[in-house]
Amino acid sequence: MNIKLAFVSLLFAAPSCDTVPGERDTDISSASINAITITQTDNKESAASSDTIEKDFQETSETTRADFWIAKEPQQGAVINARVPSYTASVTLNGLNLPLSEDGFFLMGFDRDAASNASLVATLNDGSKIQKTLNVAAGKWRLERINAPFRGGRSSAAFRKLRGPEIAQIVGARKIQSDAQGWRQDFIWPVKGRISGRFGSQRIYQGKPGSYHSGLDIAAPNGTPYVAPADGVVTLVSQKPFTLEGNLLMIDHGNGLNSAFLHSSSIAVKKGDRVKQGQIIGRVGATGRATGPHLHWGMKWNRARTDPLLLLPPQ
Repeated sequence: MNIKLAFVSLLFAAPSCDTVPGERDTDISSASINAITITQTDNKESAASSDTIEKDFQETSETTRADFWIAKEPQQGAVINARVPSYTASVTLNGLNLPLSEDGFFLMGFDRDAASNASLVATLNDGSKIQKTLNVAAGKWRLERINAPFRGGRSSAAFRKLRGPEIAQIVGARKIQSDAQGWRQDFIWPVKGRISGRFGSQRIYQGKPGSYHSGLDIAAPNGTPYVAPADGVVTLVSQKPFTLEGNLLMIDHGNGLNSAFLHSSSIAVKKGDRVKQGQIIGRVGATGRATGPHLHWGMKWNRARTDPLLLLPPQ
């Protein structure tokens, strides 16, 4: 088997939308801002090598694997392919049982705020266990430190009445587990353009953190087509614009990995469709709560919010 994984580690700029499915809103008056300090380690974009993964990834069924194979070092916000030792019956990450492919591969992801270490345990057919402690590198998030009090937004009764059913649809879509194999592919850009918002960016109000931006924003003209970054099954197409996300499309890539595409001007697929990598699935827009036309791409692995940028090659 020849599977190639490319990962990108980039730092983050201010988002062009402040909404993600299920997150609260924050509000701040520009007149009350006395100072803004931006903490950012580095502004340069860097990409991991896209060379073919090491030889043991292509080993034959006769090869005995004594330990885990992991595609790259774990870090906050990352989704990583890995392989179990030979004769493994099951594998867990921090106690969560993970599905295994027939050839022993699995997927694991780490939330934006994941702990600094994780426990990976393979249970072999004879009942013995192989355990590996993973060191999870800290993400480098863009933080804005603002000398102003935190003001949590309060929603109206009318908003809550609309929002409840929307959240239920989003949660229901994320529960759908398909047999899609997109998780094994090298992801591609759904659309190319200026990155106007980065995963993990966050405002700190006099020491109190606000909500962080949970997706990747790519600015593009209204109506620009965007494509499936990997194979998958459509799990949600909003029948009318949601209050925050606008026209929302969600796709399951298999093994607990799913994508949400927000603010579309139109969507070209329907629920239940199987989409192929590179297929046009929608068009960029500014529906819902958005400051201008862009594609907000959010990604989750099970309950962990992850950074799509870490799966992409350079533009």
